[in-house]
Amino acid sequence: MTSVDDRHDESAEPRTGTALISPSLAGQVNRARVLQSLYDLGPLSRSDLARLTGATRVMIGTIVQPMLDSGILAEGKARASGASGGKPARPLWFSPSGPPIAAVHIMPGRIDAALIGTAGDIRATASAEYAPHTDGPEMVVDHVVSSLRRVLPTDGAPPLGVGIAVGGMVNTDTGTIVKSSLAPVLTGLDLGPAVTAQIGLPVHLDHHPRAQALGDRWFGQGRGVPSFASIYLADVLGVGLVLDGAVQRGGAGAGGEVGHTTVQLDGLPCHCGQRGCWETIATDRWLREQAARLALPAAQTMTAGALTRLAERGHPGAADLLDTYARNIALGIANLQQVLAPGLYILHGHTTGGGDTLRRAIEHHVHTRVLRHPGNTPRIVFADPQDHATLLGAAGIVLSHALRLIP
Repeated sequence: MTSVDDRHDESAEPRTGTALISPSLAGQVNRARVLQSLYDLGPLSRSDLARLTGATRVMIGTIVQPMLDSGILAEGKARASGASGGKPARPLWFSPSGPPIAAVHIMPGRIDAALIGTAGDIRATASAEYAPHTDGPEMVVDHVVSSLRRVLPTDGAPPLGVGIAVGGMVNTDTGTIVKSSLAPVLTGLDLGPAVTAQIGLPVHLDHHPRAQALGDRWFGQGRGVPSFASIYLADVLGVGLVLDGAVQRGGAGAGGEVGHTTVQLDGLPCHCGQRGCWETIATDRWLREQAARLALPAAQTMTAGALTRLAERGHPGAADLLDTYARNIALGIANLQQVLAPGLYILHGHTTGGGDTLRRAIEHHVHTRVLRHPGNTPRIVFADPQDHATLLGAAGIVLSHALRLIP
């Protein structure tokens, strides 16, 4: 009797091995590891990079040489050999004379621009304001271009390009703002091509929270952390996700609209046209409305910081509202933790004004809503309000394209 394993299929041809990871993807992963190692640890030699990334010295040489040739990296002075002798190591770091990057952050009514070195140093800044409901798209483009011209260098290496983080849905393939509910003038604007036409540099757009997440990953509290969520909380709510070291984005920049996931069926109406979005119960607008309902002082300008101070002074109704606000923020975070378990949640925006009192309340409510797992207890941290994470992330988008970290 012949077993199944002993049968010979005459029609079967010998199969050649198929790589699980293509050479281009492997190169992309290794370039990202090299870059992250430098941002995490500072100047490193080729042997340091090989040890930290698991790549061979030959592979490291292949990765860093184009960055040296383009002026992004530079070699430092040789360090003395160790006790075992050998060739002195020369640390690699971002060249201060290399090409800088222009970055723009567009919010409803405001435009911030900066010139940033590849090491994350901010060299110049500019800003402008626009009317999000009444200005025409041409005026917005003019404001972006004029802000960029105020920061672009007049000599030295030309910038690698312009990264623009937008508070709205974007098509990263075409450089188009698909929709911005709080700034309707931006909806449908082909911003990337319009800016390129005027300043002659490549322009890359992405969703604000994704840029913020990249800024956290390379320069902020996400350094050295493989998975985390970067959350922006103000008049809008957005989330950028980093999983296993990679910023998550759908095709052409789709996705990332976590603020519009449903947390209350038939809940409050949202400016996006739906009901019960997380954004309807966890933003400044909700906080101001509830503060007015309770007749709290300065309700129309209420912030998380002001509410926390009222609660700490024992003002009637303030502590309960603060706890409800923390619970509402925690509700969406708990959903993220149950599905993806990033573990670390870095909160940006006006919520950070609530300090450790609010941070601990949010973390408490998250812990009460998620299933416990010994390998991944969620943590809530507040970002430094002055960390410039979004502008740094917008610069990181350009660098990612230049080094082919984004396909």
